[in-house]
Amino acid sequence: MAKLVDVESVGSYFQSLSDPRHTRNRKHLLGDIIVIAVCAILCNCDGPTAIHRWAVSNADWLREILPLANGIPSRDCIRRLLIALKPEAFQRCFQDWIANAITTDDTKPDRLVAIDGKTCRGSHDAGKGLGALHIVSAWASEEGIALGQVATEEKSNEITAIPQLLKQIDLADTIITIDAMGCQKDICEQIVAGAGDFVIAAKDNQPTLKTAIASFFDHQIERAFEDLRYRHHETTADGHGRIDERAYCLVKVPRDFRCAIDWPWVKAIGYAIRLTQHADGHETIEIRYYVCSRYLSGKRFAEAVRGHWGIESMHWTLDVTFREDDSRTRERTLGNNLSWLRRFAITLVKRHPVDDSLRGKLLRCAYSTDFLTEVLTLNKV
Repeated sequence: MAKLVDVESVGSYFQSLSDPRHTRNRKHLLGDIIVIAVCAILCNCDGPTAIHRWAVSNADWLREILPLANGIPSRDCIRRLLIALKPEAFQRCFQDWIANAITTDDTKPDRLVAIDGKTCRGSHDAGKGLGALHIVSAWASEEGIALGQVATEEKSNEITAIPQLLKQIDLADTIITIDAMGCQKDICEQIVAGAGDFVIAAKDNQPTLKTAIASFFDHQIERAFEDLRYRHHETTADGHGRIDERAYCLVKVPRDFRCAIDWPWVKAIGYAIRLTQHADGHETIEIRYYVCSRYLSGKRFAEAVRGHWGIESMHWTLDVTFREDDSRTRERTLGNNLSWLRRFAITLVKRHPVDDSLRGKLLRCAYSTDFLTEVLTLNKV
């Protein structure tokens, strides 16, 4: 459920944001520039130059909703501001916008929040010895809402970025899902200390833990789960020329589980099996193991595991629809803030109910300021 807001009021969400510019350089209002950037990204613009071009082309409409006392800001003005804004404070304004505009349903189960990283492949700068920018983000899987992100220099730095990201989001009444990179004791402890829960994949980066889980379930499968209390869920999906059968199983941590002392935050262990029947007749099987801080129902465990795919789908959208991997933005803060604007654009566009693809909705925003207004204000949601 969304609360209706006026386009004119969108700028009010940035009033608390500290203006990083010197007073003599504040020819254009901070809120005006940010609203222009948000609108342009919704029209699939990819950087300051495109944002400026879009603003010039839509100057008459912008004057109806923004003061624009000194006209349309230049490309360099837009670029300098997006470089100067601190990403965490910038993101917080958008989080307040969504929190105010969308009414949460307290009757729903705990929110699923997926955390994963994505590399902006075109952002490397060989001249300065910089690799591609890597961004770790949090995504409310079932709601399609971007919650925050942290930029790092390398994918291997996800381990240090995840704790920073967890500090930015409210962990209470959430189930955090993370791939194997986040299977770290400190991360588990931080989530539980923040009144949240976790479902985290256990792979070869924690060999002792993974082996213990795999050995336990191998033994139980041989015994046909005799005398074992467990929760399970099964699904079958037919599409893309294949049939996927999935089975999920979750049990409380056994008393004799050899990793229990080292991982006291883990209260349940589970696995997910996917059996795929391909069109040519051959079959493949994939098994993944998980640690959980709560003994969830079989269905909710399955939803958490499958829900993590939502953030990977969002990353795919960034590459295919916004062509983020092709972006040659090498300035780190600029790249971080532009990437956040794209994620927020996905958040807004996904919530519009018109029957169209995400790319189609972005094109509608570019074609029609009326449609753009509906997306910005969450009207018709």
